[in-house]
Amino acid sequence: MNVENPKGLKPGEARSEGKSVQEILDDDRRDVPERLRRNTYVYNGSDDLDPKRWTSREFHDLEMDHVWSKVWQLACRLEQIPEVGDHLVYEIGDYSFIVVRTGEDDVKAYYNSCLHRGTQLRPSGSEGNASEFRCPYHGWTWSVEGELVDLPCDWDFPHVDKAEFNLPEIRVDFWGGFVFINMEEDCESLADYLGDMPGEFESWNFENKYLQHHIGKRVDMNWKVGVEAFIESYHVIATHPQIMPSTGDANTQYDVDPSLNFNRMITPMAVASPHLDDVEEQDIVDAMTGRSVRTGVNTDGLEVPEGETARSFMAEVRRQTVGPDLGQDYSSYTDSEMLDAIQYWVFPNFFPWGGCGTNIVYRFRPDGNNPDSAFMEVMILSDYDQSGPRPDPADLRVLGEDEPWSSAEDQFGGLAHVFEQDMANMPRVQTGMKNLRKGITLGNYQESRVRHLHHKIDEYIAKGS
Repeated sequence: MNVENPKGLKPGEARSEGKSVQEILDDDRRDVPERLRRNTYVYNGSDDLDPKRWTSREFHDLEMDHVWSKVWQLACRLEQIPEVGDHLVYEIGDYSFIVVRTGEDDVKAYYNSCLHRGTQLRPSGSEGNASEFRCPYHGWTWSVEGELVDLPCDWDFPHVDKAEFNLPEIRVDFWGGFVFINMEEDCESLADYLGDMPGEFESWNFENKYLQHHIGKRVDMNWKVGVEAFIESYHVIATHPQIMPSTGDANTQYDVDPSLNFNRMITPMAVASPHLDDVEEQDIVDAMTGRSVRTGVNTDGLEVPEGETARSFMAEVRRQTVGPDLGQDYSSYTDSEMLDAIQYWVFPNFFPWGGCGTNIVYRFRPDGNNPDSAFMEVMILSDYDQSGPRPDPADLRVLGEDEPWSSAEDQFGGLAHVFEQDMANMPRVQTGMKNLRKGITLGNYQESRVRHLHHKIDEYIAKGS
């Protein structure tokens, strides 16, 4: 098929006619940190993808065997298990683990299975504090350090050496206040897996944030459909048209290198979409009213001063209002760090947003072993006044099957409505792919993060084959 290309661009070189993120950053009145000046994109092909990657049991089994059992994945926040004995159960597919605090600076993760006859030691979805893990079936008991401390009727088990019956562990490591686990004994370190990404978060202080909100919901979609819905801004024009007056959707910068385990997109806020014409600065501010926990400012009654842009004005409003409310000094942060959707993704399913103040984190997991169902979570991390104690982390609230995201508006504000718009798409994508008689077609640039996801999946499957 011939496509008109008057500029003679190579595949992946085409960009929106709108102002680029780097050009927008040029207008910032503060020194822009090098991490935001990074502009990395590597073209990774344009072949269609087989829909069976999302719909078939066979491909799901390949992912479970060769991806989920090999990667570093987010288990929880450290603040969710602050005391020795605090624990929660993390599950992925058929795998189930007890993640437990064993010391001031120590966390372990055990396979959630009694070494007698396999009974789960802790129920799925459970959490709490315990001094030991006792099997509810026959009473075999392990300490939080994983040592077998009680074997009822031990006279009948002369063949059991208690010293050799510790609960099997998996690898545990930490970054940014998060606990990560990996089932692969000989895996690379978490530091190597994350590469340069932690350095880009250094001044955003994730270790000292707290889990303000945590909402989850089961959705009729493959887990990848959920991931893909949140790693591109191409869908804004059709799915979220109400945010276009204040969102530079097609201006988004995608930083993708297929050799890395993470990528990034920066969607500029408080600028109008390049799809729209003649949007006044005041219109941009008015369109931001109550929409996002990321902005954290109600714009009702705010007027852009003459000669000021909506972007610089809203960034300063946020510095002067949100900063003091959280006991923070944001005076040195750029407009981008105050406003923009600086969204990172770590393979396969961890989404930490950069910037300061309030940060969104997404996580998508297969719902058991069903390729047509996934569990979606949204976490909101927030700064707090560190002259006092860290607020207690929010409990996970799981929305019911008929409970819309809009019912969480008290936690998410207008962002809940945005999630509801996304929800309308995802089950339709899952159903529609089963009727597709061609491959999935992706844009070279705006959907490059989607291709990166599948590139990494193929890489892990190939390693294990």
